[in-house]
Amino acid sequence: MSKIVWITGASSGIGEALVYEYFKAGNKLIISGRNRDELFRVKGNCQNSFNVHVLPFDLSETTTLENKAADAIRIFGKIDLLINSGGVSQRSLALETNLQTEQQIMDTNFWGTVVLSKAVVPLMIANGGGQIAVISSLVGKFGTKFRSTYAASKHALHGYFDSIRSEVYDKNIDITIICPGFIKTNVTYNALTADGKPLNKMGDAHENAMTPVECAKQIIQAISNKKEEVYIGGKETRAVLLKRFFPKLFSKKVRTAKVN
Repeated sequence: MSKIVWITGASSGIGEALVYEYFKAGNKLIISGRNRDELFRVKGNCQNSFNVHVLPFDLSETTTLENKAADAIRIFGKIDLLINSGGVSQRSLALETNLQTEQQIMDTNFWGTVVLSKAVVPLMIANGGGQIAVISSLVGKFGTKFRSTYAASKHALHGYFDSIRSEVYDKNIDITIICPGFIKTNVTYNALTADGKPLNKMGDAHENAMTPVECAKQIIQAISNKKEEVYIGGKETRAVLLKRFFPKLFSKKVRTAKVN
């Protein structure tokens, strides 16, 4: 059955791949991101795209997001599935990163996702149910060097959405947290450095990683199966277990690992 799916971060990478997969399955889509032109490019790649609506905004501008959520709801009258895919990464030492950059990362990755989700869930409850998907990261399960605030923002997502899941479980609201590892996207290229400027360099691990299309297919399967949490990627996903059961060994590997 066709669903109304709202996808943030839809102008590139995993978000863009999710748009195409959900569109091919016959769903109605709202696609959001900062870059209006890129969103219309994505819409244009969807044949007969009258059921794809573009709603651009910046997740870090958190005071505008409740109104943006209201705009999204008015398009089709409801939201069945919200996929929070928008976000920004980081490549800078914690002690060198200015507070403004750290605040931007937290606003984009954490607060933006929280505000949109809180705006949508009450309507989902009123309509009898719905689903929220949150694109976190493997770094939402552990910290690594050069990603302190990014890791913090993703850890925060886990704490928040694990908690809200326990509050709405009896309202037919499902929450899926997705933790990708290295995926072949521009996430490293666009990652913020200490002064907030993009790195403008692709990491080797991402260059040789899983494609966004394959990642999107695994995400959709996890959402369809109403998984609570899923890890997607290559051998880097083993780090979650390594951190849990062998924390000292994990810390040693993190200290000596090459940064990508």
